[in-house]
Amino acid sequence: MRVMLPKNVSLKSYNTFRLNYKSEFFVSVKSESDAIKVIAQIKTRQKPVLILGSGSNLLFTDDYKGTIIHPEIRGITIMEENPDYVIVSAGAGEDWDSFVGWTVENNYGGIENLSLIPGTIGAAPIQNIGAYGVEVKDTIEKVRALSLENGSVREFRNDECLFGYRSSIFKNDLKGKYLITSVYFKLATTPEPNLVYGSLANEVTKLGGATLKNIRDAVINIRRNKLPDPAIIGNAGSFFKNPVVDISTAEILRKRYPQMPCYVDPSGGIKLAAGWLIEQCGWKGKRSGNAGVYDKQALVIVNYGESNGREIYNLSEEIRKSVWYRFEVELEREVEVIGPI
Repeated sequence: MRVMLPKNVSLKSYNTFRLNYKSEFFVSVKSESDAIKVIAQIKTRQKPVLILGSGSNLLFTDDYKGTIIHPEIRGITIMEENPDYVIVSAGAGEDWDSFVGWTVENNYGGIENLSLIPGTIGAAPIQNIGAYGVEVKDTIEKVRALSLENGSVREFRNDECLFGYRSSIFKNDLKGKYLITSVYFKLATTPEPNLVYGSLANEVTKLGGATLKNIRDAVINIRRNKLPDPAIIGNAGSFFKNPVVDISTAEILRKRYPQMPCYVDPSGGIKLAAGWLIEQCGWKGKRSGNAGVYDKQALVIVNYGESNGREIYNLSEEIRKSVWYRFEVELEREVEVIGPI
């Protein structure tokens, strides 16, 4: 039986920049079996396919000429539980922050530091989302996905996902080749708090100590104070990755800018704060047409309501050029651009 593929569907409610582009074809799938049927059908069309969750890490620059598949696969299931940990399966269409809230309510530790990150479960491993000393890879047991080539099911172990800083095999070698249907998480039943970030530790102390709930509430408080709500002003959170430079480059920069924040990266290099670099170039709070840099966090580009994707992209390019001109540091976009630039 053929699946109906609606045409010319507005994407405004499917991307957090709130850009009103359209998709040539658009279909929501609520189960693996639905997704397999859709994959079989669209394969004959020989047009591009895009998997789109909440669009919290995308920048559209034009209408999408192809088929967008929107996973709405729900469900949270405890697969295994013992005194030390629990294995939980979550559908790709589940809201990420709601899932974090569920784990905290059940006293399962591991992802409380990732509270209030926008997006869906299915997008989390692709981006290897991270915040406050935690990356989602630290808790992922495996990822279940469907091949867009033939609809076959494959389960990727954690080590097969090739996780890196805001990266994974799904963002690189297998980009656009799989539809994630569920993610399995290994969470601690006797949680140990991760408070390596001083700002988080201070906020947790104010709330009464390191319980899972207090850590979640502290992260939410901090994020709400410095990041704009996409429901109010269009944005995709951090637009750029924090750049990693070699030690000698970092030493040169620290001599010129003693106040420059920097951190040792697991790769052996030194991670710089992209927001600080951008702010030093005078971008914080600056507006260019209908796009601008958020006045509380220079790492965030916002849509004031009437912007388009190319205007936002052009602003990001101006920011990258100015950072390179001043610091000779290359900024890489964390946000994925979909469309011509």
